[in-house]
Amino acid sequence: MPVSQRFVLATVLLLFLLQSLLRVSASIIDNEEDDLEGLEELLAVDQEEDQEKGAGGGIQNKLSEAEILRRAQKIVVELSNENAEKVVLSNAAVLLLGYAPWCPRSAELMPKFAEAATALREMGSNLVVAKLDAERHEKAAKLLGIKGFPTILLFIDGSPLAYRGGFTKEEIVIWVKKKTGAPVIRLSSLDAAEEFLRWHQIFIMGYFENYEGPEYDEFLKAAITDNEIQFVETIDSTIARLLFPDVELDKKFIGLVKSEPERFEKFDDNFEEHRILQFIEYNKFPLVTELTELNSARVYSSAIKLQVFIFSTPEDFDGLRPLIQDVAKSYKRNIMFIYVDNAQDNLAKPFMTLYGLESEEPIVTAFDNRIGSKYLLEADLAQSTLEEFCNRFLHGTLLPYFKSEPIPSEKAMVEKVVGKTFSASVLESVESVFLEVYTPWCMDCDATSKQVQKLAEHFKGLEDLKFARIDASLNEHPKLEINNYPTLLLYPAGDKSKPIKVSKKSSLKDFIAFVKKHAKADEDRGILDEKEEKKQEL
Repeated sequence: MPVSQRFVLATVLLLFLLQSLLRVSASIIDNEEDDLEGLEELLAVDQEEDQEKGAGGGIQNKLSEAEILRRAQKIVVELSNENAEKVVLSNAAVLLLGYAPWCPRSAELMPKFAEAATALREMGSNLVVAKLDAERHEKAAKLLGIKGFPTILLFIDGSPLAYRGGFTKEEIVIWVKKKTGAPVIRLSSLDAAEEFLRWHQIFIMGYFENYEGPEYDEFLKAAITDNEIQFVETIDSTIARLLFPDVELDKKFIGLVKSEPERFEKFDDNFEEHRILQFIEYNKFPLVTELTELNSARVYSSAIKLQVFIFSTPEDFDGLRPLIQDVAKSYKRNIMFIYVDNAQDNLAKPFMTLYGLESEEPIVTAFDNRIGSKYLLEADLAQSTLEEFCNRFLHGTLLPYFKSEPIPSEKAMVEKVVGKTFSASVLESVESVFLEVYTPWCMDCDATSKQVQKLAEHFKGLEDLKFARIDASLNEHPKLEINNYPTLLLYPAGDKSKPIKVSKKSSLKDFIAFVKKHAKADEDRGILDEKEEKKQEL
């Protein structure tokens, strides 16, 4: 092909490529504009539907989950690498859920987020609610600061606020409303109060003679600091009685309202911000809290450090609930009662492993987070036994629980010690005890066990010395606190309070010399000639 023809062909191809790039660029810009125009259209259409339904029948009844998800799909914007930045920067307030399709916690949160989006829209909020598949759109996730799943962020004029509250509809809605509006809702009419009750299941009510004074200022400070509970205020006694029937119509009153049998809690402390917040922290949970993936962090970090856990199937717990609630009423603010579905392995199994338990029957345990001690109700579960268990737990007279294998019946050259026999076999025995502490998953334990077996065979027949081993994964004792495995300890006869640690890297010869020195064995015992020593080490 002549040079001139090749030049013309190259020029044509270059122009074609440039034209294609221009079309793609224009398409991207058009798509971004279409996304935002589509968003505005969706919000407008949905707002018209709300107005029509509101005009026709007032406040709607509780929507079905399917209806909530259907409506949420219309009002929750799906962000991508192409439109994320523009949506966030073009709106005054954007609530964003960053998720991953494979993440169980994301899947659990998604319906709650949808409910919150629907509730905010029906409350008249102009907030834009969006979601982002952060795994698929990594560029957008990095740009918006999503580092884990799920993540909720609220962008105010493009600046992000991280949400660290609970994952119920009410908690998300309250946090958003506090961050985008006033921290306290002021009610001046019964209609407004009734409307408020339709939307809020838990809240703090403040009744004041006037919206001023030092006590009122402390109430406002607490409302601003707290991010989980909606605060509401009124100076109308009729409204106050509607919200809190047992209100004490003094010059000032604060009460917590919850949706459970113990519905109303009065604040009876000094009107100071930290005391109001403390009152909320100790009373915000229900009588019995159901543990979930979404609330587990809040439960474990609760200000109530004494916690009783009930493990059972949902069917069994339905029958136990009244009994447990009756007992829980006596320990409000002191003990937190938590139900765990024992079919939820990710929640129940860590506890069962910690206690070394396996059972399909209901199990009651307790944990003191102040000192890290655990307890077990070993009697049959009944109101009387649970009350005694909780009373002793509260007053510190309950004996801690240490897991243990069953007491072994067989004898061996190296004695098997379990949690229940540790005191008698090791601490209270008249002999010196050479103890091997191991776990099945320890990589070096098998080799060490073989050395201990050889050592026991060498000193066989010595009456004032015995060898033992304990599986630390299945057995516990307050006097045995070991974190590294294997660990070898010698408990000398006459003083078991200070066991001597033995190096696990020692040779058989070194082990023998160590035992002879510290166990005060007969000097004629434990002496190997060179041939026998080599034979033992092979």
